[in-house]
Amino acid sequence: MIYFKQNNSVIKSIFIIIMISFFGACSSLKQNGNESKEDFKIIGYVAGYENFDPAKIDATKVTHLNYAFANIVDGNVQFELPTDKTKIESAIGLKKQNPSLKVLYSIGGWVWSDQFSTLAAYQDSREKFAKSAVKVMKEFGFDGIDIDWEFPGQRAEDNVFRPSDKENFTLLLGELRKQLQVQTKIDNKHYLLTIATASDQEYINHTDLGKAHQFLDFINVMCYDFYNGWFYQTGHHANLYPSKEEKFGGNSISESVDKLVKTGVPAKKLIIGLPFYGRKWENVVPVNNGLYQSARTGSAIIPFWEITKEKQSGKFQEFYDDSAKASYLWNAQDNIFISYETPKEIALKIAFINQKKLGGAMFWEYSLDNKQELLKALYEGASTKTKN
Repeated sequence: MIYFKQNNSVIKSIFIIIMISFFGACSSLKQNGNESKEDFKIIGYVAGYENFDPAKIDATKVTHLNYAFANIVDGNVQFELPTDKTKIESAIGLKKQNPSLKVLYSIGGWVWSDQFSTLAAYQDSREKFAKSAVKVMKEFGFDGIDIDWEFPGQRAEDNVFRPSDKENFTLLLGELRKQLQVQTKIDNKHYLLTIATASDQEYINHTDLGKAHQFLDFINVMCYDFYNGWFYQTGHHANLYPSKEEKFGGNSISESVDKLVKTGVPAKKLIIGLPFYGRKWENVVPVNNGLYQSARTGSAIIPFWEITKEKQSGKFQEFYDDSAKASYLWNAQDNIFISYETPKEIALKIAFINQKKLGGAMFWEYSLDNKQELLKALYEGASTKTKN
């Protein structure tokens, strides 16, 4: 006490330093804690097979781009389309707009997942594949690799599958991370490894995400197609919560997230997928405005820009299922039902992502929202300051 009384100048100096540090820390917390954009990933898929020039992408509104897809031929990774090289160069060139942008490439997808099970079953083929994947990554200048195996242990389009896919999937990801780390030591740069996953219990049963996530930077969860082309009854294909009217056992985003977190995946690694398209059924039973009714056909994918045109035709009436937080359209004249995404749903999903402390949102696929209406809603919502 005597020392402090006799050294007022020292006390004042210490006090000033403490206060500067305090307010500096508060300012940092305010910027980093309240600005959800800081850690909110916005990941957009770009389908190389679509008639779309990646140079048209607004790179300022995304944090990551995934160029899809590369194929697997004789155990090696390669791009198949003659336009891939030019489109990839355009995608990589977007870093001039956004220097922090990360551009990855996706391997597999619905059509090209047929080789995964066989190559993942053996150590030598896993290593061959992983080295090939890293080589392609370096050749084109990507920042990482995204694996879209549809689906381990399950039949998809025409893929081979094995009961051992569950274990082999994790081993494959481990080998990919190993080979990426080799490249990291050479380049002194961290390369990303991500996966695209289904969101249902069957996918969880046939994988071991609790172990696999240790090799991954994040996981893109395809939270759409809950009612898809194989379903000859209508329903919400990307609803946030279960619908009170559900009668066929459909999924929801909230249920999927709960199940995935229970596997041991850190919430921050989960990226919620949003569809920039809808699902359209025709010849629907004209009851309950078409919702949860039988149809003569499975649903077709309909881009958001085409849905906008359908709405302008005057034939469709807009409806909203408040329990599911999902929009849909009903054409009573032609018995057509459309489940689709709107900026309203995107805002609610952003709030859900922040509430659950998830890693962000991804969307499939850029060209399906050519006027960027949904992307604008996603970007602006993710950039909005929120209170902790």
